Amino acid sequence: MRVLFVGDVVGRSGRTLLLERVGELRRRLRLDAVIVNGENAAAGFGITPKICIEMFTAGVDLITTGNHVWDQKELIGYIASQPRVLRPLNMLPGTPGNGVAEVRTEAGKRLIVIHVLCRLFMKLADDPFRAIERELQRFRLGITADAILVDVHGEATSEKTALGHFLDGHVSLVAGTHTHIPTADAQILPGGTGYITDVGMTGDYDSVIGMDKALAVARWRSDVPQPKLEAAQGPATLCAVYLETDDRTGLARSVQPLRLGGRLAEAWPTVD
Repeated sequence: MRVLFVGDVVGRSGRTLLLERVGELRRRLRLDAVIVNGENAAAGFGITPKICIEMFTAGVDLITTGNHVWDQKELIGYIASQPRVLRPLNMLPGTPGNGVAEVRTEAGKRLIVIHVLCRLFMKLADDPFRAIERELQRFRLGITADAILVDVHGEATSEKTALGHFLDGHVSLVAGTHTHIPTADAQILPGGTGYITDVGMTGDYDSVIGMDKALAVARWRSDVPQPKLEAAQGPATLCAVYLETDDRTGLARSVQPLRLGGRLAEAWPTVD
């Protein structure tokens, strides 16, 4: 199976690039599925039903979110009835929506996507280790699932790395999101699970993690309340990770970064 996981889409700039290129990426890389973290897609804060529909129409199969999931209040009712938009699995019981979903490919393969929120330096959440462990009692790689992708939304590299090793051999890919800076550690762990600490954002990198740099710098330099942050509007870079799995085991055969457009050096995965 060939899957592309696109990092946090930030604002109009990031949305525009994603919508323009996702169809081409599906064709060029012969992708079975495209998963997108969209939690900053609405002007940098959350995502709306309208934006979700635009992404689905363009060729995205499923959208994950993160700690900004409820920033746009209209998403609450939408996510309760839309299984293709995930909120973190380890939120409190009774929270609308789901943290795990199945994507069925055109070939009939089952891709399971699990989405969790880390705890270190983040908002309060239940234990992500136990939350994923419970789901893996239902979904067994190579048995009841052809591939399993885990979006680990967190601040601390140590917590993400620990989750990667904890899940090694049990899932196809552990991909970190939230910090908006792509890391250079895409790899296959000893047990066969693909891993990257942070995929990076899809947005304007002439910014402070996707936000207007002048507004962001002013907030760091004063204790006086400053104007609300706004998403940077310059040319975006699309950051993603490409996963290719073994058809028999569901473990990773290839994990490679993809970057296109904007300010960062372009990088394309090598595809057989």
